[in-house]
This record gives sequence, C-alpha cells and structure tokens, in this order.
Amino acid sequence: MRLVFSDAQYWTDFLPLSFTRPMAEMRCGILTFAERWKKLLETEDCTYITEDFLQQKFQEPRKIQSLFLVPNFLPTPKVLEQIKNLQPGYALAYEDEVVAANIDLNNFSLGNIERVDDLSESVVFYKKHTDLFSFNREAIEYDFQLLTKNRQSQPLSSTNGLRGDSGKLFIEEGAVVEYAIINVEDGPVYIGKNAEVMEGSLIRGPLMLGESAKLNLGAKVYGPTTIGPHCKVGGEVNNIVIFGYSNKGHDGFVGNSVIGEWCNLGADTNSSNLKNNYAEVKLWSYKDKRFKSTGLQFCGLIMGDHSKTAINTQLNTGTVVGVAANVFKPGFPPNHVESFSWGGHAHDEKFRLDKAFEVAEKVMQRRKVDLTDEDRDILTHIYHNY
Repeated sequence: MRLVFSDAQYWTDFLPLSFTRPMAEMRCGILTFAERWKKLLETEDCTYITEDFLQQKFQEPRKIQSLFLVPNFLPTPKVLEQIKNLQPGYALAYEDEVVAANIDLNNFSLGNIERVDDLSESVVFYKKHTDLFSFNREAIEYDFQLLTKNRQSQPLSSTNGLRGDSGKLFIEEGAVVEYAIINVEDGPVYIGKNAEVMEGSLIRGPLMLGESAKLNLGAKVYGPTTIGPHCKVGGEVNNIVIFGYSNKGHDGFVGNSVIGEWCNLGADTNSSNLKNNYAEVKLWSYKDKRFKSTGLQFCGLIMGDHSKTAINTQLNTGTVVGVAANVFKPGFPPNHVESFSWGGHAHDEKFRLDKAFEVAEKVMQRRKVDLTDEDRDILTHIYHNY
C-alpha cells in the first residue's frame, strides 16, 4: 500500500528546517522519518501532503487507497503491528490527533473515518525542532537495532581503541576508521558506508556518522549526535543533528543544535548552548513571531538550509538562522537571523536571489548534486514570503 506522509499541524513548529522539506524528510537518529517508515513497512512507494510551495518537489498523493501517516514518531513493536493491521476506514490517534489511517484519498475527511482507536502504547513523538536533538538518543538506538539486526559489522582496525561492547559498534562497507578512540558504553556508534574517521578522533556514543561523511583530524564528538551523509565535522560537537551535506570542518564548539543541508560553519565558529545565568533558553518562533521559552536549559543553534557563517563567528545561546543567510559581520549576531540575510545583523540588506542561486549551485555541484528548478522555486517562495 502507498504511504502518504502528512505534515499535519507540525510544519510551522519545525521552521526554519521545514522551509525546504516536509516533516517526513527530517533526519533524527540514523534515518529520516520517511526512510525509517519505508523500512518498517517494507515499501518504497510514498508521497507527501505538505505546503503548496513544496508540493511540486515532494510528490502529491494520487487519489487511491493509502496508508496516511503523520511520520514524526518512533513506533513500538505493538504500535507498528496496529498500523500494519489497520483496516480500510480505520484510524489510530495519539493525544487526540489522528496519526495513521487506512483511507481512500478520493473521499478523505475525518468525518469519513469509520473507527478511531488510540495507539496501544506511548511513543517518542517529535513535536518541534528541538526535539530532534533532545530525543536523538532514542532515535539512534532505535535505528541501530533496525539497521544492524542479523548483520555483521566490518572489523575495527587494531589501530583503534574501543571501550565497551563491540556489538554496539557497526561499521558499514567501505568505511575507514584508523587511530581513533571509540566509547560505546553510553550508546551505540554507527559508521556509514564509505565514511571516514580520521586519526585522533575521540568518539563517545551514541553517534551516527552517515554515508561518505567525515570526522576530521582530532574531532571530539559527544553523543547523542547525528552527522548526516556527506558532512565534514571537526572541532568539538555535543548532541547535535546535521541533516546532511553540511560542514563544520574546523575547530569551534557546537552543542544541542540542529543544522540543515548545504550549510557551512567557518573556522572557529562557536555556538553557546548554555546561558551564563543558567536560565531557560528562548527561541524565535516563526508561528508566533516572537521569542518563546523552550523549556530547555541547553539549546544552541537551529540553522536552515544553505546558510553560512564566517570564521570566528560567535553565536549566542538559542540562535535561529533562517535559509540562505550569510553571517559574517563582527560581533554577536541577533538570536534570530532572517532568511537571505547578507551580514547576519538586524536591518542588513538581503542576499540577492540570483547570487544565492549561484552559491547554492557551486556548493551542490561539489557533491555532484544539481540545484533543480523545483529547488529554485522553493527558495524564491521563501525569499518573497518569509
């Protein structure tokens, strides 16, 4: 059966990360939500219900019998069986919201659902962007079991030091790990296909290092951390999620943060994740157009796709950077840097859209990925509407 992933009411709570993708394409743990569900339900047939300006890139569902899913949760085995066994016209709810339904999209409305049952067990549910790092441990451990069950890891070279159960380390084919120290006592470490851990790296799990990603010389990584495919990371990181294709390749600290795709943090970029007075961190809310309390004492950076920082950039606790912003002016930028900011400070001029396209093309071509017409349309919409 075809999967139809819905953003439901959560899309605005994940901005600026969701400016350029639906909820299902968020990464947390080892996999994106879409990748996880396709593996759990053994299908590649999926479409999306998302914002109109994203729909051209992320295929809109056809009007057929489908499994409707709000994807941003981790199903327990019992909940997964509930979803697999849903009969036509039946739905499942969590905290009074429908999260799964076997429906005919020709005639879909909540009123046409014949029966709604509650999920049989509590689940880990991701309701806002900070949940991606707050509950990343649960996702890494979940995905590690899902991806490594009944499989054999590539051997760890004798040049490395390993502390803990070797069964909590999995190295995919083509990965290179030499002269590193890896501690899996507090959580598993997954090294993706063709990834590289360079000499002197210090790793404390849980960690996911994605396909063709790299830890640079002497990197210090505290889990739970997710470094998506084709990323380069150096310096010190602690409890961060990077979706993919982004670089923090040099010294500097980033903690309790989420970074989108095609971003670059210049050398010695540092992001504070704890206020000097240990107070609760506030973050800019795009939905409410004001700063709102997160309930967190540790919270660093939320950065949208295609944004960059210059060398020696200092980011305050709880900084939100939009899409395609270029932060380079001296001094601390504000806690909310608008999309397409040229400089990073309040009232700076906008990055010209044609120049933003030019930079994005060059960055993406280095990874042999094209900036498509759909990508241009999405960036154009953000430029003119946000």
